[in-house]
Amino acid sequence: MPVDPMDDIELRSVQLQFPHARGSIIDSCDQRRVATDKGEILVAIQGDTSKPAILTYHDLGLNYATSFAGFFNYPLMRGLLENFCVYHVTAPGQEEGAPTLPEDYVYPTMDELANQLLFVLSQFGLKSVIGFGIGAGANILCRFALAHPDKVGAMCLINCVSTQSGWIEWGYQSFNARFLRTKGMTQGVIDYLMWHHFGRNPEERNHDLVQIYKQHFERGVNPTNLAMLINSYIHRNDLNIARTPTGTTTTETSATTLKMPIMNITGALSPHVDDTVTFNGRLDPTNSTWMKISDCAMVLEEQPAKLAEAFRLFLQGEGYATPLSTPASSPCGTKYLSYSNIFFANFKEEHERILAEKLKQQPPPTRIRTNTRLCRETAINNNNESSSADVQDSNNGNETATATYDCNNPDLLENLNEEECSLNKHAIKGSSSTTATNQITTQVHTGQSKKIRITENPLPEPVSC
Repeated sequence: MPVDPMDDIELRSVQLQFPHARGSIIDSCDQRRVATDKGEILVAIQGDTSKPAILTYHDLGLNYATSFAGFFNYPLMRGLLENFCVYHVTAPGQEEGAPTLPEDYVYPTMDELANQLLFVLSQFGLKSVIGFGIGAGANILCRFALAHPDKVGAMCLINCVSTQSGWIEWGYQSFNARFLRTKGMTQGVIDYLMWHHFGRNPEERNHDLVQIYKQHFERGVNPTNLAMLINSYIHRNDLNIARTPTGTTTTETSATTLKMPIMNITGALSPHVDDTVTFNGRLDPTNSTWMKISDCAMVLEEQPAKLAEAFRLFLQGEGYATPLSTPASSPCGTKYLSYSNIFFANFKEEHERILAEKLKQQPPPTRIRTNTRLCRETAINNNNESSSADVQDSNNGNETATATYDCNNPDLLENLNEEECSLNKHAIKGSSSTTATNQITTQVHTGQSKKIRITENPLPEPVSC
């Protein structure tokens, strides 16, 4: 019977990862009600309130949980939030399970929704925030930044529309608002909302994600409250901003364009690409960036890794302390580095580079060659059993050594040869050195005169330095 190879598989190094569950952001947030001149709004606080503030605003048909839960639960963003505190603002009546607003309630306009953010900043004592908005929320943040430029340090805007609604948009959205008031959430309204967020044919890219949002539109949205928000959105006016012409004064520049750094993002498959191009043409090119991310329409859900990396680099460029790399739980598998780590690492690298350059400029140290090759010319007569050797220096006449060897013993002769070959060019006598002999004559005295001549070959062996 054949054995299934899958039976022997052993799982190793299994590590628990943070799930991208949408309910986890609701549990980790501190939800508070903030009173404004147009009623109360829900603000969810995520993170340490002593850290720099990021203020988010959602799009049509969504709330803070459905817009930003998946993105801020992404591993890279979870690490980024260690240095920031996020304030999620929800438009009046748009939170999940919200009761229907009274019939006599006048829903705020887009400018009034922007003015409500002043109450949020005052409630939590925030002097400046970083704006993060998508769709209608991005438009609201732009209005707030135009009215209070000193309150916004930077903005990341996704699918932002800077013009008033066109006839086609106004017609479709007017019918949607009417159906939402009279019939509730119809299939036509759901289809339009899906096109607004995901573009055309979203099922081909991510079927499960589409089903999640469809279920949210059917069950988690109050139709009457959404109709009021849609009605305010289609009746918006133009932002009246323009790219600063050449030669204008400082007063005209500050009044006609947004002064803070802006990252303008859209998806390649989004129906709002042209709107973001128009918006980018009305911004100052010195402090704005336009980015189109491929293979997605709803960037927060379809390409969270690219958006998180772009947002991290954007904050880092504005001087905020952000992690250098992705966390160990991400596909990149690297660790975070703080600004102090980066500084000292660069300082150490520069110091080592300077030392290496100084060493290259110094001349190489001189070396004394010690391994010379001795060639021996020997004439040995083995008739006698013993002999005496007298070694004399032929150059200066100094007597260096006197020894007696057994010429019939080959081991002693070999030792003699090795000892003679190990002589250096410099012979040290006392504290001074003299030049070694170029030719050493060894005489073996026996009954008859026998000689052993050892000559030094000055040719050195090649030595690799």
